[in-house]
Amino acid sequence: MICDEIQKLMDYGLQNDLIQPEDRYVVQNQYMEIFQLNDWQTSGDASSKTEIDAILQPLIDYACAQHLIPDTSASRDLFDTRLMGVLTPMPREVMASFRKHYAVSPKAATSWYYAFSQNLNYVRRGRIAKDLKWTYASEYGTLDITINRSKPEKDPRDIAAAKSAKASAYPKCQLCPENAGFAGNLKQPARQNLRPVSLQIQGEPWQLQYSPYGYYHEHCIVFNEKHTAMKIDAAVFEKLFDVLDILPHYFIGSNADLPIVGGSILSHEHFQDGNYTFAMAKAPIEKYYVLPQFPNVQVGIVKWPMSVIRLQSSNRSMLAAACSKILEKWRTYSDASVQILASTDGVPHNTITPIARMHGSTYECDLVLRNNRTTEERPLGLFHPNPSLYHIKKENIGLIEVMGLAVLPSRLAVELDAVRTAMLSGADLTANPLTASHADWAVSILKQHPEFSVENAWYILHAEVGKVFEQVLLDAGVFRRNETGKAAFVRFMESLLEE
Repeated sequence: MICDEIQKLMDYGLQNDLIQPEDRYVVQNQYMEIFQLNDWQTSGDASSKTEIDAILQPLIDYACAQHLIPDTSASRDLFDTRLMGVLTPMPREVMASFRKHYAVSPKAATSWYYAFSQNLNYVRRGRIAKDLKWTYASEYGTLDITINRSKPEKDPRDIAAAKSAKASAYPKCQLCPENAGFAGNLKQPARQNLRPVSLQIQGEPWQLQYSPYGYYHEHCIVFNEKHTAMKIDAAVFEKLFDVLDILPHYFIGSNADLPIVGGSILSHEHFQDGNYTFAMAKAPIEKYYVLPQFPNVQVGIVKWPMSVIRLQSSNRSMLAAACSKILEKWRTYSDASVQILASTDGVPHNTITPIARMHGSTYECDLVLRNNRTTEERPLGLFHPNPSLYHIKKENIGLIEVMGLAVLPSRLAVELDAVRTAMLSGADLTANPLTASHADWAVSILKQHPEFSVENAWYILHAEVGKVFEQVLLDAGVFRRNETGKAAFVRFMESLLEE
């Protein structure tokens, strides 16, 4: 009986404080409209609390069986979000709850808001659990490795339908505030269960929301309410520090503002933050400097595969000024001996990925130096994974990976299993499309590990994938971790002391 299944969803809403008992008939009638029901009849059996995916599944199946929606992955996602939207409080109620918890502590506010976002199924807890995760002990610290399986594969029927769907410029992008409550379509996801909270950053309205498919604990996005392009300039540091003042238990970082080394959405200013400590944050400083203009700022080169300068100070304004000074210098810095050119034909190449965090009353900011030059031999980027690594990682290296968390493509979940099977059976790796791109790598692993067996296969393969990710980060470093690169990095640091 569909009414029993709907009742389970309503009970879930009550158990998780999404709705109150007095909301019952309004919510019930909205669901009757959605499912095109003329009568309401339940068996009266009490429903037990269960996971939201298990509650939604029979409702979606019923909608498909009754031809209320097409039976495709996109239509199913649009529909289950519509169902959750009925249980979602209005923004004013969410903000009131956030402020109430914030009065206790910033951590109490974010803990409540994260659990609330999970209960709404905006943070897709069930799908995130499908991601494969392990760690790799590198020379530079313990790297996090993930294979992203949480985002659903696109259905060919949805792809075809989206091509013929009428184009719309509303919302302008997936980060615009107009997304809250948006019904979605075949080109943009539904957001009826999205309720961002408001922040004031440098006197301007910004918003905070969690990522539906978070890669780490409490992975969230802080975004400008205005649809304005990403820009790394002197003002960005004050914005990052504003967020730290509001949420001192979170880190906050920004993707770079240039293609190749930047984020996936460069058209809308935003940061990523959350309650997680990455390997880069634990990495030590291996060489200290004193900038004469900023005596209260500790500066040093971080021992990390990529090229990172760490600055620390309890003087926020002085720290922001020192970060700005380094950014300004890096924008125009060239060193042809290590292939770093600030620009070619008037096109800029140098930028940074900034990441900030608090240690008590001390502000800390890591500046990761980036350069997006391409060459005929390296069209995807000179400081990008080298082609021998593409079978594992070909995509751009963004903020999360910069800090030491690999986000590897979902294809690897199937491909690595096929590689393991072929390696154990002695099959021809080049004969199978799933294993062909990994063949040379797999052969080299077998040479290094003659002990490769059923018992240790995954342990070895996971370690070798981790080793590949370590090399990915090394390739993305503008100053290589060899003697030539280290000397070039020192030259850049010394150039800061001359001014």
